[in-house]
Amino acid sequence: MAQRIRLIAAAAALAAACGAGAQQPAPVGDPQEAHKKIAMCEGCHGIPGYRTAYPDVYHVPKLGGQQAAYLIAALNAYRSGQRSHPSMRGIAASLSDKDIADLAAYYAGGHK
Repeated sequence: MAQRIRLIAAAAALAAACGAGAQQPAPVGDPQEAHKKIAMCEGCHGIPGYRTAYPDVYHVPKLGGQQAAYLIAALNAYRSGQRSHPSMRGIAASLSDKDIADLAAYYAGGHK
C-alpha cells in the first residue's frame, strides 16, 4: 500500500512538473499488468552488462530499482523525441501512458 501511495505521489509530481495539472490525472501503474509488456525491455535491459552497438556502442542501464517518476519521464522523453536513441524511441512510441505507468511500477518495485 505504501508503495502504491508513493507511485501515485510520484505520478502527480511529474504531471505537475509537466504542466499537466488541469489535464487528466496520470494513470496509476500496476506492476502485475507490466508482465504483459516486459518482454520488449528484457531483451536488452535484462542482460547484465549488455551494450548495444546501434547507433553507437551504448551501455544499457539497469531498470530494476529505478524511481518510477524517472522511468516515466525517460519513456515520455523517448516517446516525444527529447531523447534520441532510435530503439528506445521506437519502443516508447508504441506505449500508452498506462503501459508506461505499469512498467515504471514494475521496475520501481525492484524487479530486474
